[in-house]
Amino acid sequence: MKNIGGTSRFIGFFDECGDHSLAKIDPDFPLFLLALVVMERKAYVDTVIPALGRFKLRYWNHEGINLHSRDIRLARGPFALLQHPQRRPVFMAEVSEFMTAMPFTLFVTAIRKQQHSTRYGPRAANPYGLALEFAMERLVNFLEGESETELPIIAEARGKREDAELESVFNGVIVNGTAYRTTEQFRRLKLSVVFRSKQDNIAGTQLADLCAYPCARHILSPDRLNPAYDIVRSHLYKRGSVSGWKVLPKMK
Repeated sequence: MKNIGGTSRFIGFFDECGDHSLAKIDPDFPLFLLALVVMERKAYVDTVIPALGRFKLRYWNHEGINLHSRDIRLARGPFALLQHPQRRPVFMAEVSEFMTAMPFTLFVTAIRKQQHSTRYGPRAANPYGLALEFAMERLVNFLEGESETELPIIAEARGKREDAELESVFNGVIVNGTAYRTTEQFRRLKLSVVFRSKQDNIAGTQLADLCAYPCARHILSPDRLNPAYDIVRSHLYKRGSVSGWKVLPKMK
């Protein structure tokens, strides 16, 4: 499906955390998580993009830096400045303030890969496709609640093969529906996905990135202190009985 741009009230951004392979599962990070950030296009233009630029220019001489959670944690690349013991807490406090203030709605879907593989064996669905289905089911609820039908989504490009696989699953959900959302419900919507390089420095995918890891870490270590998660969870979607948070398989 071709990208639909410029007219929708809302715009969305995907990012992921962890890999979706079931063939080799990292015991230290046995999770695949998909984060989707949705916001009004006007708020994105008027608030998010300028605020992110101002934040970056407080630390660098240009706004071409990508806020990438892994690089921030490891204080590497342009974030080597965070190795300074007095600078890091100030920077992190400003990131927290920025994330608290930004006007976005968050959807998080995650698959516990080891439990998923153990439960379903060779019939286990690909975690990426499964997480994407869950996210799209919740998008139907969101858009219907807002009386909107159109949502372009931008995802960070990972490679031609990987992007083609994701687009195939995305379009497959629209054509075939899911166990909980019918084909007719999806076909009434104008959903599209387009892939852009990290070098494009897109503010929305950086927001999604900053949401993804804290949520993944909370799932893996729910008792661990996690101030970043405490901030981003306030943005989680909730309407009636439908939540923007879904993690499977559920733990007993």
